[in-house]
Amino acid sequence: MPYAVVGVRFKLAGKIYYFDPGDLHLSINDGVIVETSRGIEYGTVVIAPREVPEEEVVSALKMVLRKANEEDLEQLQANREKEAKAMEICLEKIDAHGLPMKLVDVEQTFGGNKIIFYFTADGRIDFRELVKDLAAIFRTRIELRQIGVRDEAKMIGGLGCCGRELCCATWLADFASVSIRMAKEQNLSLNPTKISGICGRLMCCLKFENEVYEQAKEGFPELGKRVTTPDGDGRVNGINIIKQTVNVELRESKLVKEYPCSVIEVESVEGDQSEAPNVKNEGAGGQGTRPVTRNQKLERCCRGARDGKCKASSAFDSDV
Repeated sequence: MPYAVVGVRFKLAGKIYYFDPGDLHLSINDGVIVETSRGIEYGTVVIAPREVPEEEVVSALKMVLRKANEEDLEQLQANREKEAKAMEICLEKIDAHGLPMKLVDVEQTFGGNKIIFYFTADGRIDFRELVKDLAAIFRTRIELRQIGVRDEAKMIGGLGCCGRELCCATWLADFASVSIRMAKEQNLSLNPTKISGICGRLMCCLKFENEVYEQAKEGFPELGKRVTTPDGDGRVNGINIIKQTVNVELRESKLVKEYPCSVIEVESVEGDQSEAPNVKNEGAGGQGTRPVTRNQKLERCCRGARDGKCKASSAFDSDV
């Protein structure tokens, strides 16, 4: 059974949560007061009312209480002023206790029943005395939440190496796993200063561009593959997905030249195997099809030495 929902976001680049709009007529960018697990909160409508299937609703829908009015906006502004004051007081208390932590942001719930302090630190911090001091000052529930460097960049914001505002601070709601393999797939320099964001971690854009590169590479020959070019045969030395070109090391001249993909012909598999190095196979009647490894030779030699048919030392020396 489909559910009528409205999408609400509480922060600029935060997650979108579904709520039951009830009989309210809501549109995008409307301010609303909703009931959450933390209490009453102010949010912004980012998805207009619509029906969604039951599987998209992960938990029981809470109600949208009302549209935000002038009093709600005044309360929101007052909370922002209290957050700025709480930031100053908390910084003073951190210095007084000598705690090795960096305060990043302060958030007060809309109803004023809790103040959340976000901080970063290298390890675990014993902030029990700090919480007691803050609770005595603000007379409300205090929560200190340790976050990572990526969350810190999301909260503070800034400019990336591309010159645009950080993706995580403007539109990226969730952090995806990013690996160095993605940089290799995109033929990027593996210099950490060039592929890391201001948080010091690998740039998030490596993830959401990686799928495009993987699809584009399907039309390119593999590295080391034998190909035919207008200048003769050679092997693939590198590819450039953006320019749609292939770098080929020519067999005769040993020069590396760049060719468009359209003029490259990949040679057959038999051609690649024809240049495989000759391997001496051992076996009675010419039936041996696999190369005999050094360990197998030593094993045979040791068996012969035990039987008195050969000297292990001479066989070992010949192999070395």
